[in-house]
Amino acid sequence: MTTKRIRIGVLVPPANPTVEVELPRMAPATVSLHYARMHAPGDTRPGGETAGMVERTRAYVAALDGPARSIGEVGPAVVLLAHTASSYATGYQDEPRLVERLVQAAGCPVITAAGAIVDALRHLGVRRIALATPYPDDIGALGRAFWQAAGFEVASHRRLDGVTNIYDETEARAAELARQANAAAAEAVLLSGTGLPTVGVLESLERELGKPVLSSTQALLWRALRAVGVTEGVAGFGRLLAAR
Repeated sequence: MTTKRIRIGVLVPPANPTVEVELPRMAPATVSLHYARMHAPGDTRPGGETAGMVERTRAYVAALDGPARSIGEVGPAVVLLAHTASSYATGYQDEPRLVERLVQAAGCPVITAAGAIVDALRHLGVRRIALATPYPDDIGALGRAFWQAAGFEVASHRRLDGVTNIYDETEARAAELARQANAAAAEAVLLSGTGLPTVGVLESLERELGKPVLSSTQALLWRALRAVGVTEGVAGFGRLLAAR
């Protein structure tokens, strides 16, 4: 007899190819993953955008109701907003309103990437983070403000140099970014951004740096599994998922 899988819906930025590779790589067989693309007016392809990243991200947020309703048709137990920058552009104080709006559209609980990271950091007892980002300076500044408003100290912040398209980046580049962002005062390193490939290097980075290393996609899956009642750990992708 085949056991019915728990459905998890995922809202993904239109050009992001990374989430649909990384989430299944980590997910247990008891869940199934279903995706809907976010959208916004105009050309939103990397390198073809007509507005800056902050404006483009806010356009995504403004247009989220349609994709949320679409993925809600699958009947998911929970929907994940796999776009950390949406929360940064919204701001920590307005995050609950964003979540409630998406809950109304999707008809089920909704977890944002940034919200999942907040819960993960608190679960691990972390207060001081090293923030590693692949974003332009304007989104990076909003990211720092988000974590500070959430009650965390940003002990260091490093931006990935030479990014022309985040979706062309590699795990090796993400690992080097984590090393550069790390600081002695930081209790954990956060690799922010679901477009940056990270999950294959989290375990080795933790051994090397001697502290938790979190990524947006890893934290999203961790929080989703808790939300749907999946209790077994997932080995190979950092201590957050391994010991649940």
